[in-house]
Amino acid sequence: MNPYSHIDLRVRSFANVTEFYRNLLPELGFTSWWENEGGWRGAAARDSFPGKAFFGFTEDPGHRPNGTRIAFWVNSREHVDRIAQVVQRAGGRNIEGPALNPEYSEDYYAVFFEDPDGNRLEVLHRTR
Repeated sequence: MNPYSHIDLRVRSFANVTEFYRNLLPELGFTSWWENEGGWRGAAARDSFPGKAFFGFTEDPGHRPNGTRIAFWVNSREHVDRIAQVVQRAGGRNIEGPALNPEYSEDYYAVFFEDPDGNRLEVLHRTR
């Protein structure tokens, strides 16, 4: 069973975020990029359906980022560190970390950031 299917994120502008996600998503395992003429783009894992996970985004000029945060788990602290560097180079905003966050658990190591449109994301590693 795969409890995760996909994320369908709204963004204000494809022009603002496309290159950001083209850099970030492969680091998270979404290596197959796609765009369709209906105004949807994103990246998918290389798995096959129905378990194929994907991260898509739709342009909505009226979208307003809010307190929602999308968090991704990775296999090591080094992977969190590498993604933090990718986020910085790709134009991520309000980057916090990477660092331990003992307020969550003693081994919660994460980087928190926003995409160029202000959507909140996190990449973390923890063993418990």
